[in-house]
Amino acid sequence: MDYPKIIVLILSYNGKHLLKEAIESYLANDYPNFEVVVIDNGSVDGSKEYVEENWSEVKVLRTEVNLKYSGGLNFGMDYAFGKRKVDYVLITNNDVKADSKVVSACYEVAKTDEKIAFVTGKVFYYDHPEILQTVGKKYDPFWWNGGHIGRNQKDVGQFDEVKELSWCDDIFWMVSRKVYEDLGGYDTEFAFQGEDFDWQARAKNAGYKIMFTPFAKIWHKDSMTIGKSSPFKAYFDARNPLIVQMKYRNKQEYLPVIEARRKQYQRSIPKLILRGRIKFAWKMWQGFRSAIKWGKKHGKL
Repeated sequence: MDYPKIIVLILSYNGKHLLKEAIESYLANDYPNFEVVVIDNGSVDGSKEYVEENWSEVKVLRTEVNLKYSGGLNFGMDYAFGKRKVDYVLITNNDVKADSKVVSACYEVAKTDEKIAFVTGKVFYYDHPEILQTVGKKYDPFWWNGGHIGRNQKDVGQFDEVKELSWCDDIFWMVSRKVYEDLGGYDTEFAFQGEDFDWQARAKNAGYKIMFTPFAKIWHKDSMTIGKSSPFKAYFDARNPLIVQMKYRNKQEYLPVIEARRKQYQRSIPKLILRGRIKFAWKMWQGFRSAIKWGKKHGKL
């Protein structure tokens, strides 16, 4: 059987301490024709040298400046799809441990239909290895991109069917060259957070599918680079999903969402301030205001 070349892209920024487990778990995969490539996204912790000294079979693509999440992965996909002409890449974070069948399981689904843009699987909590973090995201008629499916559930086989998803998280996913060539990669408007939501909305509008396979599994250490509850993350969480709404939905759909978020922040920000989380509250409000500014600039508001 002819197995097409697949490149696993591990994005890392100052993540030297995380790379060993991620690299070695992916290198142990059973797919017969793949490579692991680390994108050193402007790190200053010696990540490039560390990888090159310890894994001669792993290529390092280094950016001299940090291109943020979206830019760093686009840099890797330019190499994989543009220079190497592979058919698929598996995009993954550095704060994960991968099952040995991740690459092959994603490929078995991806190859079945050229309109499949993304394939993902089960994401478990690293510290609670039988507990699910996500197996995709729900469709929500109001918020559009709903909450995580399976979050905090023990995996007892309740999500063991291959199926199409409405949305997912890009903690890991296999991406086809076709969707990349048709629609481009991540929109660098979304430096962090919401970049996967945007790409999926763009792909779905063009008739592409998002698929889930239960046979692809990883264990995730959860926001090790930007912080799970950091002010930095709060800014982009407040900003970017609203911009995606304005880019792809009708005004009668996104205006109520913006108003609901405004009311939510007006209620929650005083409580955060009283709890001493002043910077977090301020960045959240800044993010919301940035989305409003974007909407006015682009004629959406």
